Amino acid sequence: MASRMPLPRFLLSRPATSTCSSTTTSPARVMLRQHTKSNARFSYQQQRFYSEPPKTGNTSKVKFWPFIALIGATSLGYIGLVNRRKDMPPAISAPETAGQISAPAKSTPTFSPSDVTVFFVLGGPGAGKGTQCARLVEQHGFTHLSAGDLLRAEQQRPGSQFGDLIRDYIKNGLIVPMEVTVQLLENAMTEALQKSGGKKGKFLIDGFPRKMDQAHKFEEAVCPAKMVLFFDCPEEVMESRLLERGKTSGRSDDNAESIRKRFRTFVETSMPVVDYYEKEGKVIKVDATATPDQVFDKTQKLLKSRLGDF
Repeated sequence: MASRMPLPRFLLSRPATSTCSSTTTSPARVMLRQHTKSNARFSYQQQRFYSEPPKTGNTSKVKFWPFIALIGATSLGYIGLVNRRKDMPPAISAPETAGQISAPAKSTPTFSPSDVTVFFVLGGPGAGKGTQCARLVEQHGFTHLSAGDLLRAEQQRPGSQFGDLIRDYIKNGLIVPMEVTVQLLENAMTEALQKSGGKKGKFLIDGFPRKMDQAHKFEEAVCPAKMVLFFDCPEEVMESRLLERGKTSGRSDDNAESIRKRFRTFVETSMPVVDYYEKEGKVIKVDATATPDQVFDKTQKLLKSRLGDF
């Protein structure tokens, strides 16, 4: 009978363990075992991911036909717009502002100051300019031209293309475009000289210029002014006179609202004209608060002291 081979000593020294042993595994070994399984699973999935070939389906393909269609439609629209513009008639330029009279270019004024003497007569509304001008006409042979009267006559003239424009400006206390006023004054001066049968004359231009551009335009195109008569009067006195005049004058601007607008316009636009000519030494200032007779006497004395036999 064959003899048994002796077991190795290290096996004899190890305690026998049963596969069905109820000994509890330590927590550290459980965690190690789970971590090992997890790494093995991740390594398998990673290898599978890299080993799989890329999908060849059409789901990720970029569709270019919508962009091509959009570009085509835009191009066709642009071509159509260009063709329509070619067929359009040429643009019509805007008409000139109503009331603008384009005076012909002049190298010299219409009238020479050696033949025609011009006095600008300025003062606030109700200062008595018209009354004093009438007396100067009667006693000193002037021709009185009221810018306001000329404008009012023009607005009433049948067929006047500036009637409505002038009416609106006067009603609102505004200054009528200078081209209209300057042309009306030049026409009136020409007519007066033709009636007198000569080329010499003396003119009182009442209520003009209202602005500096009017003054420059008139002197460049019509005739340089010799002097400015300025009738100075307080606003409250002028308002009282105008309200009284409005009872019988029938003028649309002789009312409280229009009067105040005219006061503001005069102070803002006409007083700079007076200041300008005063610096030029061409202003005769008359206090117009007294009675018409007293104001006229003072006016004659001041004119004589400045101009001699005027």
